[in-house]
Amino acid sequence: MKNIAVLGSTGSIGQNTLDIVSEFSDRLRVMGLSAYNNIGLLRSQIKKFNPEFVAIRKDNIPVLKRDLDSRVKICDTNSGLKNMIASKDIDLVVVAISGSGALESVLEAIRQKKTVALANKEALVMAGSIIMREARKNNTQIIPIDSEQSAIFQCLQDRNKKELRKIYLTASGGPLVDASPNRLKNISVREVLKHPRWKMGKKVTVDSATLMNKGLELIEAMWLFDVSVDKIEILIHRQAIVHSMVEFIDGSIIAQLGVTDMRLPIQYALTYPARWQGVLKSLDFRSLNLAFEKPDFDKFPCLKLAYQVARAKGTAPCVLNAANEIAVEAFLEEKIDYLDIYRIIKSVLSKHRVLKNPSLKEIISVDKWAREAAKKLIN
Repeated sequence: MKNIAVLGSTGSIGQNTLDIVSEFSDRLRVMGLSAYNNIGLLRSQIKKFNPEFVAIRKDNIPVLKRDLDSRVKICDTNSGLKNMIASKDIDLVVVAISGSGALESVLEAIRQKKTVALANKEALVMAGSIIMREARKNNTQIIPIDSEQSAIFQCLQDRNKKELRKIYLTASGGPLVDASPNRLKNISVREVLKHPRWKMGKKVTVDSATLMNKGLELIEAMWLFDVSVDKIEILIHRQAIVHSMVEFIDGSIIAQLGVTDMRLPIQYALTYPARWQGVLKSLDFRSLNLAFEKPDFDKFPCLKLAYQVARAKGTAPCVLNAANEIAVEAFLEEKIDYLDIYRIIKSVLSKHRVLKNPSLKEIISVDKWAREAAKKLIN
């Protein structure tokens, strides 16, 4: 029996994780759940999975406590989440919290020597060098949940890193891949949120539209797999069947293929290093028509920024991520236009002097500065 905690259990990744747990209830047990404010869904998850620990925003605790078993330890997501992660009964922590708020939880799980199933990009983008150093120090395994990072993780299993030539990171292209540049000037929030392949949260769907999502994955992969950014190439693959590929120095390429369903990489992260009988249908190769394209950097300048930031390293990725979060939030609230997202990120980056080897304290300080700088531009 593997005991898990799911941080962000009411989001799409969290819900899919619990779907997998339901299929393997004889081998997976939910010990902890955390959510921000979706009390109704969290309450139903508690009743179904009977966790020992639950964390939610402090002002929602009294509401959640009604009609719940008193044996459930309910704490707030600020001070109490650390205690939940530290529980000796928890083997694996699924980090499905979106945004930069996941950084502290990721580091705490690593320091508590828990296996981390990571569905959050922003933590590694902000502080990749610190997270990977802590993981090595504590001999902690980080297993990526994102379909592309999971694919690379699987393709590189037990292989000599010196034999690696290139990683091909695939992207569906998002909802605006065929939109004309003129159309982007007046694109609405509603249109941007229509992703052709995945059902995701609003923030990550906007990132998919700008291809910033792929830019964040580029930086994430650089840290996760300890490779230079020049060894990572992004390809548009609209079918979302080849989740990523790895090329070796002899010219051989290994790809990971699968149905377009997040439950596939989630299941692998939960069962690793074993593979259990799948709950999803297999691919029908007779119906496949696979195609790959180069991304248009002029049309998607956020991706070009991400490459520049990945080469700069230091605090540059932290600034990119922070400015992007604020700009996307402003776009969703219709305070700015779609094209302003890039302009704001670029402007904030231009005002920042990169720190090459930042401490965690410096990263948190830079993150705060970048958010305030972006807000000033928006206002």
